[in-house]
Amino acid sequence: MKISLLTFFCLFSLCAYSQVTSFLINDDELNKPLKDSLESIFKSDQSVRFAVAEALEAKKPKEYVDSLREVMRQTDNINLKRVKEIIKEKGWQSPQKVGMTAAQGLFLVIQHADLQTQLEYLPLIQDVEKKGGILSSNLAILEDRINARQGKTQSFGSQLFTDRKSGKKYPYPIADVDNLDKRRKSMGMTPMQTYLEDWNVESYKKDLPIIERIFTAQGIR
Repeated sequence: MKISLLTFFCLFSLCAYSQVTSFLINDDELNKPLKDSLESIFKSDQSVRFAVAEALEAKKPKEYVDSLREVMRQTDNINLKRVKEIIKEKGWQSPQKVGMTAAQGLFLVIQHADLQTQLEYLPLIQDVEKKGGILSSNLAILEDRINARQGKTQSFGSQLFTDRKSGKKYPYPIADVDNLDKRRKSMGMTPMQTYLEDWNVESYKKDLPIIERIFTAQGIR
C-alpha cells in the first residue's frame, strides 16, 4: 500500500478539519509563553521526522538515516522531559488554552514516547477527549499505537509497518475491518481510502493471513 509523505504527516497535523473548526479559540486568552514553548516542541518533533522520511524516500545511505534517527531519539527524550514537566505543573493543555499547533505539540510527544509513558497518560487523554480538550483523532491513533505495540489488533487503521523483505507497507491487523470507516468517522478521521490510496477492504481481508505471518515473523508481536 502506498502512503505519501504528506498523508503520513497528516496524522500529526490538523487533518481532522470538521473537528478542528469546532474548537473555540480566543487568541487573547491563550497562555503565550506556554504556547510558544509547545509550538517550538511541535517544530522540533516534526522537522526531524520529515528529515528521516525524506532520507528514506531518497534512499540515502543507512549510516546517514541512522544518524538522523539518533537525532530524533535525542530530540524525543528532550521533548518528553519538557512535556512531563508541563503536564505535572499545569495539567493537559488544550487548543483553547494554547492554540491548536501547541496542543498538537504536546500530544505528539506522548504519541512518540515509549509504551510505558503512553499507557501512563492514556487515561488522562481519554478523559480530556471526553471533555473536548483534544482531537478525537489523536486519541484514536494513540490507542492504535498502543494496541499495535502490545500485539493487539488496532481499531482505526492508523498504524503501519513495513515488510523488511519486500519493503511494502501494511496496516497492523485491524479489528472488524468491515466497520473501520464508521469508527474512523466517529473519531473525526478521513476514510481509509483517503489515508491509503490503494486501500480495498476485500483485498485487505484476503491479505490478512499474509500480513499476520509477516507481523509475527518480524518479531513485532
